[in-house]
Amino acid sequence: MRAYLIAPMLAAVLSLAPAMAQTLPSGDVPPDVERVLRDYEKAWAANDAKALAALFAEDGIALPSNQPPARGKERIAQAYAGGGAMPTFLRVIDYRASGDLATLVGAYGPAGQARDFGKFVLVLRRVDGRWLIAADIENANMRMGPPPGPAPRPAAG
Repeated sequence: MRAYLIAPMLAAVLSLAPAMAQTLPSGDVPPDVERVLRDYEKAWAANDAKALAALFAEDGIALPSNQPPARGKERIAQAYAGGGAMPTFLRVIDYRASGDLATLVGAYGPAGQARDFGKFVLVLRRVDGRWLIAADIENANMRMGPPPGPAPRPAAG
């Protein structure tokens, strides 16, 4: 009798595992700040560098991994051209706001996976009632620099 109960319960738990592992927790932010994150995700997934740059203030700056800094919407669009086309989830680790400035510390990874591939800091500035990105700093969770070479061989002697 127990075997008949355990098998369906195990199947039910295993069927929930993919849904439970889809994303890591994200902190709460106001809806207008949440909109910036979701618009960023949409632009990134669509590989739409112009839409991504439109989320920035006119004098905004992006510091993408493995690239020099990019200031202004045109340069930001150039920096992000060809870098997306992958559904991504941005999650909030910390959020703070004071007046017309806010900071978001977060992490990112492929949508639907319970693993971060990198982290970011966004500085937001309210311009004409709308939050825009003043600075976007991101970096991957991978080792920096070239891969290690082979270990040196001992000298013959």
